[in-house]
Amino acid sequence: MNKKELLDRCARDGEERMLLARVLDKLELSQNRGVPAHTPFLSPAQQASVSDLLNAWGRPRRLFWGGYPDSERSVCLFLADWQEEDGVLDDPEGPLSAIQAKFPGDAALSHRDILGSLMGLGLTREVLGDILLPQPGLCQVVALREALPILLSQWEGAGRYRASLSEIPLSQLSPRPAQVKTIRDTVATPRLDAVVASGFSLSRSKAAALISSGRVALNHRECLKGDRQVGEGDVLTCRGLGKCVVKEVPGQSKKGRTMLVLEKYV
Repeated sequence: MNKKELLDRCARDGEERMLLARVLDKLELSQNRGVPAHTPFLSPAQQASVSDLLNAWGRPRRLFWGGYPDSERSVCLFLADWQEEDGVLDDPEGPLSAIQAKFPGDAALSHRDILGSLMGLGLTREVLGDILLPQPGLCQVVALREALPILLSQWEGAGRYRASLSEIPLSQLSPRPAQVKTIRDTVATPRLDAVVASGFSLSRSKAAALISSGRVALNHRECLKGDRQVGEGDVLTCRGLGKCVVKEVPGQSKKGRTMLVLEKYV
């Protein structure tokens, strides 16, 4: 399968085709020249698309990395033949950097406030990874190393608050543990509409309407089929309602219903 055929198969629209073509360019750079290469930061949905593309290509050596384990936004790193995974993650001169901003302790700043101030510098979302708010008055931002000089020289603060900036190693990133609510329920069958209804406390008809309107994603890919089967480990996201994960499918109840253990992110 050549590059055009692969893009025709994997890209759902023109925007995704452009993204996947750029990914293939980075892959070819790594394979043909034997040098490390990486994509811009990718959202979870984009990571799913890139994974599908690379699996169809032949599963080349690659690694999704956002600066710390379980990051939401990540780059896709294409490893050269001479590189080991641990060496890439520990490299202080690698493609990712982190900056810490200290604000006054009473600064009530949200993720949106920080992102708005960063994009006001002319930075695009592609060069910015996760934004962490580990405690009041403290913010940590993961970014491509090429954006670090702009951040250190031009970012003055967010909202009405000024910030004191410093570069920190990735090992000092302090993501807050996810807050989850465990839900134990049973459904007649583990269809997407039934599991969405259970995970987000909705009626089955409301869940079906959200799915058909394109607001629900299964493993970060939009899914319009309410009868799609859901299994252990699947991630469900719904715009406006959040995310839940199917942690366990223990089996059947005495009444023949499928038992579920879900974790809803709160």
